Amino acid sequence: MSEMDDLAAFAVLIEAGSFTLAAQQLGCSKGQLSKRISLLESRFSVVLLQRTTRRLSLTAAGAALLPQAQALLVQVQRARQALARLKDEISGPVRMTVPVSLGETFFEGLLTEFAQRYPDVQIELELNNGYRDLSRDGFDLAIRSDAALDERLVARPLLAWHELTCASPAYLEHYGEPLTPQGLVEHRCLLNSHYSGREEWLYHQQHELLRVRVSGPFASNHYSLLKKAALANAGIARLPSYLLHEELADGRLRWLLRDFQTRRMPMYLVHPYQGGLPKRTQVLADYLIDWFKRSGEALDRLQR
Repeated sequence: MSEMDDLAAFAVLIEAGSFTLAAQQLGCSKGQLSKRISLLESRFSVVLLQRTTRRLSLTAAGAALLPQAQALLVQVQRARQALARLKDEISGPVRMTVPVSLGETFFEGLLTEFAQRYPDVQIELELNNGYRDLSRDGFDLAIRSDAALDERLVARPLLAWHELTCASPAYLEHYGEPLTPQGLVEHRCLLNSHYSGREEWLYHQQHELLRVRVSGPFASNHYSLLKKAALANAGIARLPSYLLHEELADGRLRWLLRDFQTRRMPMYLVHPYQGGLPKRTQVLADYLIDWFKRSGEALDRLQR
């Protein structure tokens, strides 16, 4: 403990009138409190208290020091109250880093729904597919896959997404619809260049793993560009389920090979360990969890 802590403990002791009550207020043992007072006396080379079995009485040195210790205690209490008010305010900046394609799905909601509810919260949204150290880089929230989690982060589940195979009605009218993964060999496929094995698409049916070699006229490391290419009738794409519920619902894209599953990948909303999120960060976290819940429910309705 610091000298300031010991001075505050001295003020609490005098106000409480006994080591027992003061120790309870400070959350320590009587022995620990007695040691702190003795250390304080040793630092100042004075005796602050006359101790008897029934009462505490101040020495002249103790009486001279008490007003200063009490003033320090008041300042500590005011500082705690100021921080508590700041923590409860729904205003101020929140910095968040998320994968590029994921951030593009909900940013319109941040600009409309969330901004209407909490107009005094300022969001800084970084779209970045790389790993960011939240504490070192000053971020309040992030969205991560399970592979990127570590023990320094608190994680709340958002969704488990998987890639859906899809194409536009115009493309399918011209080239036909593949009924099995092997049928993709005859089609123009849109490839994700982020993956080293971009020309090998994997599917599962029951306990069987199917590997298909595909090819096509266009590749990109950006899911949103692959979706635009599919909407432009350029070919068949595999895209994250969280990107597609609107296009599937209005018929601009059709979901192919529904009986063949792709790997599910959980995503989490994470933040550094701390004693409780500021209110402005908590309301944003709650909004995102609700947004992804609604998005998932919309996709579930399409599967029925």
